[in-house]
Amino acid sequence: MRVHLTATAAAAVRRGHPWVYRDGIAGGGENAVQRGERRRGERAPRAAGAAATGDVVELSAEGAPFLGRGLWDAESAIAVRVFQRTQAPPLDERALAERLERAFALRDGWFAGRDTTAYRLCNGEGDRVPSLVIDRYDRAAVVRLDGEMLAPWLDRLLPHLARALGARGVRSIGLRARAPSSASGDAEGKKLAHLHGPPLPDRLFVREMGVAMEVDLARGQKTGAFLDQRDNRARVRALAAGRRRVLNLFSYAGGFSVAAALGGAGRVTSVDSASAAHASAQRTFRENGVDPAAHEFVTADAFDFLEKARARGDRYDLIICDPPSFAPSERARPRALGAYRRLHTAVARVLDRGGLLCAASCSSHITAEDFLATLDDATLERDDLRVRAIHGQPEDHPTLPAWWEGRYLKFVVLE
Repeated sequence: MRVHLTATAAAAVRRGHPWVYRDGIAGGGENAVQRGERRRGERAPRAAGAAATGDVVELSAEGAPFLGRGLWDAESAIAVRVFQRTQAPPLDERALAERLERAFALRDGWFAGRDTTAYRLCNGEGDRVPSLVIDRYDRAAVVRLDGEMLAPWLDRLLPHLARALGARGVRSIGLRARAPSSASGDAEGKKLAHLHGPPLPDRLFVREMGVAMEVDLARGQKTGAFLDQRDNRARVRALAAGRRRVLNLFSYAGGFSVAAALGGAGRVTSVDSASAAHASAQRTFRENGVDPAAHEFVTADAFDFLEKARARGDRYDLIICDPPSFAPSERARPRALGAYRRLHTAVARVLDRGGLLCAASCSSHITAEDFLATLDDATLERDDLRVRAIHGQPEDHPTLPAWWEGRYLKFVVLE
């Protein structure tokens, strides 16, 4: 089936952007959606005779009978994910399997040893396999789908995945649900369904640059861990040398905390609202030969903790602040910027003179310039800090030049 695009949407596809929003579909095609009724980011009704989710559609525009080929999503605000710009080969499971093999082969050269056993095997749009994320955790791999358009393809792709991953030592494959469901077979919040191989463990230890890390495959965030912060955890380990008091806010499973402890920090305080996360962090400490009793684990809201720490006169010479996304949508952006400012003001009040601040944002709706504006002198109420470095996600999380949404991670080091 054919989808006819507006001039603006067609230009974006030519540049290599992998998404077509519903307001980028012009009238006249079999899948045409009425124009002017919905804004970007909002769902529009399916037109009569429209393709079903997962169907292959061809893209065209005025003066361009063929722009590319993609998969249709009948429900998402992103109507089409673009997979091909060429007419051959056809878009089928063989073509997708070949792209996955290229993505896997690229990582073979990056993670050949056993120092790092957890990394991203396929980064969706960034590996030109839109919506498909595959993360490796030693002998297990977890698949996550962004949207539903690849769901009808999963059974056909599974034999290819099992063969390619098996050749690389992966024995078990699971599917990560976006929310606990009956598909996982667990009524207690489990978000992992078995797809192939031996049963996946709920939890396991992996290694990052030689450091052990516990991962909760069944109930953890993302596919189990925030693999995009791997390089930044290594940076914190180096920055922690000689630091007396380190504060890790929104500490989750303690990745930055154990990095700081291994780097030589005297005492690390981990703050998270979930006590279960602290239990995981403490197991990671022990696995790395670090006594968690020598450090502090606080179950509290970060804002409340910072207010009380300031009242006590507590000061830290290294602070890591990596909150969950404050801006899950463009509509939430103004509120998110306000939240970042309030957070960074509170953080700066407990940062010692000569201290280091590592501030992170994982929202694509917040640009690097937006984020830096929440770390300026007026916000921090001090003029002794400067930007030492700005980092993003690591090489196993590639992006595309035209896909700005893929450059979501900001990790700013101020000194």
